[in-house]
Amino acid sequence: MSLNQLKPAKGSIQTSKRLGRGEGSGSGGTASRGHKGAKSRSGYSRKVGFEGGQMPLQRRVPKFGFTNPNRVEYQGINLDVLQMLADEKKATAITQEVLMSNGLCQKKDLIKILGRGELKAKLTVTAHKFSATAKAAIEAAGGTAETI
Repeated sequence: MSLNQLKPAKGSIQTSKRLGRGEGSGSGGTASRGHKGAKSRSGYSRKVGFEGGQMPLQRRVPKFGFTNPNRVEYQGINLDVLQMLADEKKATAITQEVLMSNGLCQKKDLIKILGRGELKAKLTVTAHKFSATAKAAIEAAGGTAETI
């Protein structure tokens, strides 16, 4: 063993300063908290977003518009997706269960069929809503559009 390999015994070195344990410890008195102010007091906890008395960001930024609490959100599914299901999965009836099993919607989603793409397959589509172009395209292909 040489001098560069010497280490103190395990547990003999304190890892953190013990604050506020008397003047003799070297960190008594204010216990490294400084003088006065909220941060020097016991029980102080800073609120989230507190900026030292400056007006917080969430109050500085202007607010706009109106959020309708009664808004109804639909999960949009286009005709090209229905055609893909008809081609790849050999589906003839499109229901919410079929869409859920293919990862296109969730159980609580309201479904609206939209008119993007082209539909060649004869399908029976069941959904909560249809756009006018989607309904026309489904019926033009020989299928039926059923509203839940």
